Amino acid sequence: MRRILAWGVHLFTACGAVVGAGALVAIANGAWTPALLLMLAGLFIDAVDGMLARSADVDRQAPRIDGRRLDDIVDYVNYVIVPVVFMVATGLLPHWAWAAAPVLASAYGFSQVAAKTDDDFFLGFPSYWNVLAIYLFLLQASPSTSALLVAVLSVGVFVPWKYIYPSKLRSHRAFTFTLAIFCFAAVSWSVLDPQRSRSLHLVELSLVFPAWYLWLSWHLGGLMRTTAK
Repeated sequence: MRRILAWGVHLFTACGAVVGAGALVAIANGAWTPALLLMLAGLFIDAVDGMLARSADVDRQAPRIDGRRLDDIVDYVNYVIVPVVFMVATGLLPHWAWAAAPVLASAYGFSQVAAKTDDDFFLGFPSYWNVLAIYLFLLQASPSTSALLVAVLSVGVFVPWKYIYPSKLRSHRAFTFTLAIFCFAAVSWSVLDPQRSRSLHLVELSLVFPAWYLWLSWHLGGLMRTTAK
């Protein structure tokens, strides 16, 4: 039974790639709302599969599958390819060539040995392009603003700044997860009922979580400095 549960967790993670493929199909058909909902579904899967994997002890119960590699493959689809295609298709970027910056930068980010530090931080901007794409769309950002943010964050992938890994936080954990749930609910509502949510300023209110994430990353992580031996 434990092996079945472990393989089930791997299947759950792999389903994130199916969700990403569905989002690409929705984007190709100009169905922005389904695409956004599928992007949010991909975020949800990634948010919980790590906890499920640790609970099911997948490393020992299903050792033939490298869960971290599987997770990276799915994340590159959902965190990079899908949102970048979405930004191009919706006209958020002034030209499709802007898509090269996050795609190339994140290819480096995902493949570097020190992508995650020994003390459980992401090193460099952790390619949250899906979060950026969703906010840019809901806030109706101009192409110039979107291009500027894409350029800055693409450079940020190479800057050795330590960003928190939410599921492995050792402090501020309860508050961070509560805030994340509120943000996810607010953004989901904004996608499903844009007129009502706009009157309640839900998207703007949900920005409190990205602000908290950046502040906590600075407070707990900051710039990683290497000391010469």
